[in-house]
Amino acid sequence: MGILLAARRVIGGLACGSGVVVALSLPGCSSRVEPQVQYVRVEVPVQVPCRAPEVSVPPWAAAGLRKADSLEVKVRALLAERRQRIGYEKQLEAAVGACR
Repeated sequence: MGILLAARRVIGGLACGSGVVVALSLPGCSSRVEPQVQYVRVEVPVQVPCRAPEVSVPPWAAAGLRKADSLEVKVRALLAERRQRIGYEKQLEAAVGACR
């Protein structure tokens, strides 16, 4: 008999205890607060197209040389072309520097 009485008390306690848990959880659901929307500014680097002026290729001085030209003409043309190349490279570097 003692075992049956103890079992009845355990079952009764579970039923009562689970009712308390349900009763306590219901008010928690009814007072639920809606989440607030919060905006956060995040700075992200974005690629932009380069607006540098186009650098045209100069007509090279040595391009018109012929095999029959004298050595002096060839050397002068090559020296002139060297100066042209240096100027052209500076223009290209300035255009690239404008995009940084």
